[in-house]
Amino acid sequence: MKLGVLLPTFRNGSADAIAYADRAVEAGIDGLFAYDHLWPMGSPTRPSLEPFSLLAAVARRHERVVVGPLVARVGLVGTRHLVEQFLTLERIAPSRVICALGSGDKLSAAENEAYDIPMRSADHRRELMAETSRALRYRMPIWFGAGSDETNQVARDVGATINLWDATPERVRAMSASGEVSWAGPVPKELTETLNAVRDAGATWAVFAPDADVEALRDWREQNDK
Repeated sequence: MKLGVLLPTFRNGSADAIAYADRAVEAGIDGLFAYDHLWPMGSPTRPSLEPFSLLAAVARRHERVVVGPLVARVGLVGTRHLVEQFLTLERIAPSRVICALGSGDKLSAAENEAYDIPMRSADHRRELMAETSRALRYRMPIWFGAGSDETNQVARDVGATINLWDATPERVRAMSASGEVSWAGPVPKELTETLNAVRDAGATWAVFAPDADVEALRDWREQNDK
């Protein structure tokens, strides 16, 4: 199972994210990811770094690490623009980009409303995810943020990994029966037990929120590489 961390992007500048990326790569973390939000969820007065620019910077700085948004929300920009963002990142980091996509939901709808970006129907957003996937699936791995049964079925139809946020091992095991699954979520109190459980349930990646102790993740990796 590969390990990833989300970079601290709810900042006025990139210094904290770059420093955390450096530590993570030094610790042997496989992937660096970034939220795609216009502000931290529920905190519209706070800042948020644009994910593709930050990921391009860390990908150029570290030539082996995998990068990707977690997740890029369809509909914030046009599909062609979103595809070009991924392709530009892929030119900087060949074979090291994950196209992780999300449909958005009621929790992120306020971001659309604030900038007068239409919040399309769930069916329309699923079609945008499928359209983006078809444009990129031969260039990079595709992940879908887990959602309704309909969204998860679209993921399987296009051959995407389903990314489960803070899911139980039982949920990971059940979803992995139909195809590849990755796990992401906040840092648990029992880190080792969580890593062992989601790995044994079939997750191909475990990606943690920006407060993850990358040295603890390195220690788990060293123990499991024996």
